[in-house]
Amino acid sequence: MEKNKSVEEFISKKTEWKESLELLRAIMSSTEMKETIKWGIPVYTIDGKNVIGLGAFKSYVGIWFYQGVFLEDKEKKLINAQEGKTKGLRQWRFHGFDDIDKELVLQYTKEAIQNQKEGKEIKIEKSKGFEIPKELDALFASNKEAEVSFSKLTPFKQKEYVEYITTAKREATRVSRITKITPMILDGVGLNDKYR
Repeated sequence: MEKNKSVEEFISKKTEWKESLELLRAIMSSTEMKETIKWGIPVYTIDGKNVIGLGAFKSYVGIWFYQGVFLEDKEKKLINAQEGKTKGLRQWRFHGFDDIDKELVLQYTKEAIQNQKEGKEIKIEKSKGFEIPKELDALFASNKEAEVSFSKLTPFKQKEYVEYITTAKREATRVSRITKITPMILDGVGLNDKYR
């Protein structure tokens, strides 16, 4: 993930989308939202709450409505990029500068701002506990140090390891994953720490 320190830096790295990003930024800046950088991308907030993010990829530039599920979307512009996973987030993709209808984008943006002011948001459900898979139990039985290190990890990091193992379909894959993660657990690092 890119670590941009400013919106200008983000836009300067996306030369093929520069004009589109500058237009979208101008639309966002014409509102009362505050501009910031989060996760290396431009994010626009109201009262510290994320309302809209900007992104650029190979084939499109887009805006993300963090609580887009509440938008009326009369023009059918929004998509859920991860059906079944994403609850509130909705994207609007533009494949060229001419795809950006400034007035329509502003209309959706103002609705998103109003929704945020009214407190419309998906509440994140607390995740339920998890069961330690037999492969991890076997590791702990043979390596008490690994068990102690695992217990010191945050519940989120523990769950990442459990899901990493349990999502493997084949027994051989599960075993190879245990071998891979054992040194990481002993070092007290999370599965995806290097990406954070």
